[in-house]
Amino acid sequence: MSNPHFWEELRSQKWSGNLSMAAGKIRLDVNPKNYRDVLAFLEKSRAILLTMAGTDERPINGNFGVYTVFYFPDAKEILEIALSIEEEELRYPSATPIFASAHWLEREIRDMLGIIPDGHPDLRRLAVHPDWPEGLFPLRKDFVTGTKVPRVEGQIDFCTVEGEGIYQIPVGPIHAGIIEPGHFRFYAFGEDVINLQAQLFYTHRGIEKEAEGKHFSNVMLIAERICGACSVSHALAYAQAVESLTQAEIPERAKVLRTILSEMERLYNHIGDIGNMCAGIGFALGISRGAILKEKIMRQNMNLFGHRYLRGTIIPGGVKKDLPEQDLCSWLDDTEAELKQLTDLILSSNGLLERMQTTGVLHYEDAWALGAVGPAARAAGLDRDLRRDLPYAAYQELSMRVPLQQDGDVYCRLLQRIEECGVTFDLLRQALNILPQGELSAEITELPPYQTALGWTESARGANVHWIMSGENNTIYRYMVRSASHCNWPVLPLCVPGNIVPDFPLINKSFELCYACLDR
Repeated sequence: MSNPHFWEELRSQKWSGNLSMAAGKIRLDVNPKNYRDVLAFLEKSRAILLTMAGTDERPINGNFGVYTVFYFPDAKEILEIALSIEEEELRYPSATPIFASAHWLEREIRDMLGIIPDGHPDLRRLAVHPDWPEGLFPLRKDFVTGTKVPRVEGQIDFCTVEGEGIYQIPVGPIHAGIIEPGHFRFYAFGEDVINLQAQLFYTHRGIEKEAEGKHFSNVMLIAERICGACSVSHALAYAQAVESLTQAEIPERAKVLRTILSEMERLYNHIGDIGNMCAGIGFALGISRGAILKEKIMRQNMNLFGHRYLRGTIIPGGVKKDLPEQDLCSWLDDTEAELKQLTDLILSSNGLLERMQTTGVLHYEDAWALGAVGPAARAAGLDRDLRRDLPYAAYQELSMRVPLQQDGDVYCRLLQRIEECGVTFDLLRQALNILPQGELSAEITELPPYQTALGWTESARGANVHWIMSGENNTIYRYMVRSASHCNWPVLPLCVPGNIVPDFPLINKSFELCYACLDR
């Protein structure tokens, strides 16, 4: 442990439970009645919440479980708090009053498992909608996959805003184009937005339930299909969770190839997002130029690895596909030059900049409190990046700069992506220079049963965290995915009040959040 004084102080607390280390993380088993004391201690220590997972462990020990995972960037360490909850109780003290970033996680645990967080400020339904029957919890072990669920009458419970001249604007859940459904409820006075609420989770796919009982190698097919645009990020996070259970030694060539794959995915996403931000304003030339450049990168993905979205490249233990011998450095130079032409075009438009500056501001304090991640957080001055804070793959071998902005508006989110593209070009060149010869993967055959593990990546949108509990016979007992969009969707509604209704498409595009990453 790199900070022994902290862990000694933690052990010395009267409420401290059994402290152990396994699967690359430190675990603290805590009595639920002492949970709030632990959280208060961690909040003072500036711990950052990574994820929470609920489990139905009745077939194992007769109880339910709640696991809360934190990390300490300076120490590069992870702490998992484990609560065992009796079936007759099904309650635990809510973490949300201390860590506001837990509020969606706890609501989802309540919806999916029926474990109630006492003291949570808002226990309206989240992942299941009001037409879902009471007392039916999809992630309990006695809920059979494929069950036909009868629907009931129910209305979405929005918090109303009243006042003379205030009216509602419902948008969605069905939108123009082919994006997934999501409902946005605006309360406005004239064109000025007073309040925005979002109802999401319309097309929940049951991915976590589908993974249960499957061999760990087969779950990879599910993991890399959580989101099309973050296929590598999700696949790698899952693979690393599996690997941490086995302490497998990943070949050095595979580590560098994983880094290259991750940055190629980031590059086409960032460039696509830069072009899409132009769509929020109607700047057609920027839209088309961004789409053309993104398409060129995706064709290069196909050329190098056999898939535009880089699926089928990551496996537990390493990578499945090698990098062919090509002059990629020249291609990187040409692509970077073309990106500069695009960004110069965008940044030279005064009308564009006027729409972006001071629009959709995310304040640093809100970003910190709600656990914002990725370019949106860094554009607000929040200095977080898992590639540096909890390095994985070959990132520890590379020199990496983490750019930051300060004002947190749409313009800063544009600049952040532009600067991060520059970082990605640099990382790709470094990775190509250090790419060693060697094996592509290590064999993984056995998982210890009923152990928890964590894998993470920094996707183009931010931190993706995959938490697993292994089962018997090398299966997955429980699989929980917290994507970057899961972190940032609760942040978006805070950035819209004070702006005008026509600015919402621009603000929304500047976050570029994913519906599929919620509907897992």
